[in-house]
Amino acid sequence: MMRKLLLAALLLLLPGTLPQAAWATTNMAEAPIDRLALPWWHERWELTLNQARETPNAKIIWLGDSISQFWQYPGGHGYDNYLPVWEQYYGPYNALDFGFRGDTTASLIWRLGHGQVAGLHPQLAIILIGANNFGHVHWNAEMTVPGIESVVRMTHKRLPGAHIVLIGVLPSIRSAWVDEQTATTNAALARAYAGSPHVTFVDLAPLFLTDGRINAAYYIDPHLTPPDPPLHPNSATMARMAVALEPLVREYVR
Repeated sequence: MMRKLLLAALLLLLPGTLPQAAWATTNMAEAPIDRLALPWWHERWELTLNQARETPNAKIIWLGDSISQFWQYPGGHGYDNYLPVWEQYYGPYNALDFGFRGDTTASLIWRLGHGQVAGLHPQLAIILIGANNFGHVHWNAEMTVPGIESVVRMTHKRLPGAHIVLIGVLPSIRSAWVDEQTATTNAALARAYAGSPHVTFVDLAPLFLTDGRINAAYYIDPHLTPPDPPLHPNSATMARMAVALEPLVREYVR
């Protein structure tokens, strides 16, 4: 009952959704949901469409949420100085960053369905999505896995020449429930894409561990005022993520 009430409330708050009568039978993690009523989101949407038009030769694109959007933050401290890392590892490929703060699989599905990658022909598409499914909307792994799979299918359909690197949902320090959903989601995705010629699944969880435990020092959130639970990798951790992905970049990007 609580899940139904939550989904109903979500439909009332978000524009561009399915008719309210359909919510009871729809996996909302797979439904296209825009966030155009948020001025900053609308502005970023238009910005990324312009970037796509202005950079038709992009060889790499990132698709995701705030973790991906952080690539564009120059920062004022060592822990949040992301942009130089992006420029080092992805600048040479005219890469595009289509990360949107707060996006779930549903909003990325909407973006892909409304021209996010139109006119582009990258050689590599890197997808990192799903963390926000376990946030306020509280969509579990059973809902999230099909949502991520829908993102992958839509990306492959619109970018048939691109190899897809699907990064598993990154570890965080939020709750035992989130830990369980993250592990279940990543295990399911690893099985789904084992041996796929078009998709490489990558679990970067080991980069966040020290002595087998998630290390809060690898995140930016504890530096915020007020601090938040560790969710977003700091710039040094993002650099290590880029290093871990570099062999795939060299394999698929010419």
